Amino acid sequence: MNLFRLLVRVVVVFLAAASVLPAQSEWENSLVTIEVTSKVYDAFQPWNDPTRAVRKHGLVIGPGEVLTTAQYLPTHTLVRLQKGGRGRWYDARVTWWDAQSNLALITTDAPAFWAGLRPASLAENVSRGPEFELIRWRDGNLEERRVEFGQFTVGEGVLGFAPHVQLEVAADLSGLGWAEPIVREGRVLGLTTHSNGRVCGVLPATFIRRVLAAHRAGTFAGLGYFDFTWQPGGNPELLKELGLDGPTRGAVVNQAGRQTDPEKAPQPRDIILAVDGFEVDSEGDYLDPDFGHLMLENLANRAHFAGDTVKLRLRRGAEERTIDYVVPAARFADELVPREVFGAPPAYLVAGGLVFQPLTQPFLRGWGDEWRRYAPFRLQYYQYSDAPDRRDSLVVLTGVLPDAINLGYQDAAMTVLDRVNGRVIATLADLAEALKTSSPGGVHRFEFMRGRDLQRLLLDAATLDEATKRVVEHYGLPAAARL
Repeated sequence: MNLFRLLVRVVVVFLAAASVLPAQSEWENSLVTIEVTSKVYDAFQPWNDPTRAVRKHGLVIGPGEVLTTAQYLPTHTLVRLQKGGRGRWYDARVTWWDAQSNLALITTDAPAFWAGLRPASLAENVSRGPEFELIRWRDGNLEERRVEFGQFTVGEGVLGFAPHVQLEVAADLSGLGWAEPIVREGRVLGLTTHSNGRVCGVLPATFIRRVLAAHRAGTFAGLGYFDFTWQPGGNPELLKELGLDGPTRGAVVNQAGRQTDPEKAPQPRDIILAVDGFEVDSEGDYLDPDFGHLMLENLANRAHFAGDTVKLRLRRGAEERTIDYVVPAARFADELVPREVFGAPPAYLVAGGLVFQPLTQPFLRGWGDEWRRYAPFRLQYYQYSDAPDRRDSLVVLTGVLPDAINLGYQDAAMTVLDRVNGRVIATLADLAEALKTSSPGGVHRFEFMRGRDLQRLLLDAATLDEATKRVVEHYGLPAAARL
């Protein structure tokens, strides 16, 4: 091998090693590691309470204050902090978290942890790239890598469904989405939340600053959303039919939200022309002075939170008017199939071996990362459609623990409960109450929504309690119900 080739090889090896060697960086004293042990939802055995430990990143942003994303924290059982990428772990506690904004604050009472740490600075403005830097602790070393600007977009958060502005970056890195900071010129531009291939989602620092400021001031009412649905106003014939001449523009309302007063909320066939003074184009977008063209959904949270008033200028028939629309809070409990259920372990009820659970998205996610592909369609359907009688929640027969009382029903599963003994069932509490009485003939009559062959099921009322007790003992359940 000649000398030139040898030198080239040495340089290549050196550069490759330098990318993972400890970086002498100002971020070493601001970026910390968080270990979260949290409970995991067991979709098919809800009486189990397994736990999972994950590690993510946090930023020191003030005295005794670490900022991170809220992922895995709502059901945490233990939180610990580590500085310097290695060494001692310090017991910590979560002082605040919010699912819709996907933000959380953590602290520890150990003075030794805070020694030598200094707050990071969140950028007041987040501009387009072309490039940023991503930093993370990896194998005890601080790694800094370049990432490319992708776009600003509007979408739902990882935990919540309230739309807000997000930054997308492209990175040839794996294992991202654990609250790694995106930085430039000594300032934090955002925290990563998820990755899909090369594309990584980021919470922009401007969004983070506004939520934190409201939280500290005690005025944060949560994120909101526009609860009406709409379609782009790109069809000139449709706009003409609705009374709007001229260039195509605006967003056509398809369905009203919870507020049905036409003086307070958009109604079907209204054309939304502007929101808070921002003109809406035929794609349903507006021109944001900070981020460029964004979907109008962002205006629910751009300068507002839940409960604030947004001015909507719209066309209704031959009349143009402006209404004061109060932005509703984004609450999981308002969804027919809640996307998250926090604050309590998974609920269930076992009756004669029949296992019932509320229909929630955490249950559907029990089918794995590709649950949208593999979870039963007849259950996913209710994420996009109301129940036939507009009930607020649903209960599902999720399985059968075989016993003499349920012979012939062992394969019954994944069907939505409609009525029990003539009573409409929306919650497990409704089911428990319905089982206190029986149908004529001394049987409990379970009726199900249309969707599969099983339409009704009968169990002997006189022996149900005894059979339930037998099932609990035989299968080692902690209890027959957890409501």
